[in-house]
Amino acid sequence: MPPSKPRLSAPHRAAMERNPWFTSMPRAQREALLGAGELIHVRRGAMVFRQGDPVHAAGGGFYGLLAGTIKISSLRQDGREAILAVLEPGNWFGEITLIDGSPRTHDATALEALDLLVVPPEAFAQQMRDVVFANAMAAMLAARVRMLYGLTEDATLRSLRARVAHRLLVLARGDATQSVQLRRTLMLPQEALAMMLGVTRQTLSKELNALADEGVLALGYGRIELRSIDALQALVSSG
Repeated sequence: MPPSKPRLSAPHRAAMERNPWFTSMPRAQREALLGAGELIHVRRGAMVFRQGDPVHAAGGGFYGLLAGTIKISSLRQDGREAILAVLEPGNWFGEITLIDGSPRTHDATALEALDLLVVPPEAFAQQMRDVVFANAMAAMLAARVRMLYGLTEDATLRSLRARVAHRLLVLARGDATQSVQLRRTLMLPQEALAMMLGVTRQTLSKELNALADEGVLALGYGRIELRSIDALQALVSSG
């Protein structure tokens, strides 16, 4: 189905308005960005883009996730996968290639059926001529860098227990969203969390079960309930 100019539903707009980055822009810039996009629907399991795709690949652009969830990951030749982030509705992504002109750095895969707003490269370039929007993009990239520094610190300085605690807290704020509101129930398979941390499923299970025995969290099928945010924060602080 060819893309159409967006007729955003109330739930679509509500998802956008929950994102702190989007709402930090004045309304005029928000509406201009939404108006520059094309609404497309993506089936579950389809790839929005692949690592190595060029900037002008068909259907490429700056993406706003209106509904569904997306996995940002990298797959090695030996079949091992690393999940960098799971994006939820309200998030924008795909800006790196549009800014530096280099190929896509990772895969983006639909974990469920998606509604996507796609701002084509030419429209994105036009938006970037607006200083307010350009400053907002700089703030987005700064937030991404801070998150990457945090992950690097986790991998080099923190114990595995502290890394697990930190990632759970990040996910509680929506991973890339980093909402000010923290939720206590994470709908996430342990296998996906293990891929995010770069450990085996068995190793992660041992850490989660230990935290569950201490009353810090509770485990369910595809679900992790955070029972003590203070205990998780203490683990992160202690390293």
